[in-house]
Amino acid sequence: MSILGARQVGKTTLAKETRLSGRAPAAWFDLEDPAHLARLADPMLALRGLRGLIVIDEVQRLPGLFPVLRVLADRPGRPARFLLLGSASPDLRRQGSESLAGRIAHYILPPLDLDEVGRASGERLWIRGGFPRAFLARSEAASVEWRREFVSAFLERDLPQLGFGLPPQTMRRFWTMLAHYHGQVWNASEFARSFGVADTTARNYLDALSATFVARQLRPWHENLAKRQVKSPKIYLSDSGLLHTLLGIESRRELESHPRLGASWEGFALEEVIRRLGARPEECYFWATHAGAELDLLIVKGGKRLGFEFKRTESPSLTASMRIAFKDLKLDGLEVIHAGGETFPLAEKIRAVPLARVRSECASSGAEA
Repeated sequence: MSILGARQVGKTTLAKETRLSGRAPAAWFDLEDPAHLARLADPMLALRGLRGLIVIDEVQRLPGLFPVLRVLADRPGRPARFLLLGSASPDLRRQGSESLAGRIAHYILPPLDLDEVGRASGERLWIRGGFPRAFLARSEAASVEWRREFVSAFLERDLPQLGFGLPPQTMRRFWTMLAHYHGQVWNASEFARSFGVADTTARNYLDALSATFVARQLRPWHENLAKRQVKSPKIYLSDSGLLHTLLGIESRRELESHPRLGASWEGFALEEVIRRLGARPEECYFWATHAGAELDLLIVKGGKRLGFEFKRTESPSLTASMRIAFKDLKLDGLEVIHAGGETFPLAEKIRAVPLARVRSECASSGAEA
């Protein structure tokens, strides 16, 4: 099994919790430790005699390890089981899939969510984001400082270590520009012109942030309709706290007066819905036409088409765009996720649902697959 996720999201802490379930690791290799890396210079020799649970942290630093793990995983009786932790990279996902096909399950560990912190801490989670150290910081100022340091370390150390040879100054500018486009459709040409690079290069920058779990590309959905439909992905920063840091927002007061307030809440709510419904990336889409009709999130899961709109208001209303999306996409249900506290119907199979009650309300309506 592998646990993948952004740096500092809690992968190592989660792996250490295996001790509480009676499956304490027989061996632990941290590949950021030169001594541990040296021990795996000959991985077959180092691993072949070990038994039980073996944890390998930051496994993407040793991509040649995967073929060895395939051989060890195929031994009769499975004398050893492997838990791989990684901050993601093209090599990690690709080689893991190719070398360990049918032998490994991938779990992506996201930042903290509302289920973990409780409804009473929802606003704090939105403002600070879900990285444990940012959320649990002793003060707002300490949280802001941790996030600033995370951004700098990620650009200057982590990206290069993960195999992305991109200049830190360029990636900081790109990431900041991406923050200002949070919740909008990707326009490669516009980004490329701003950086004086080819469209494909700008796309490579975006892919680097997506592969390291700090950005989300929400794919467009296409129907066989007599309408021109948007075919570029929609882009979000995966963590609201990092979004606010890159936008220069340091407090709730500053957020309330910022022009990206609505986009920030939309991205926060979108991530919550995706996690609570357990939707995989390949099950998540958005839909839009050039005439203006759109749907913020479409989840195709368990044979159902579930639509979601996000409105930072306590009393959302039914719009023409929602009616068009419901009809054209043949939705099984449409939930308008809002910031209030009450659930109420807007039309047949269309309801307004508070963000804090997404899981229970979707389950009770049969929407959760």
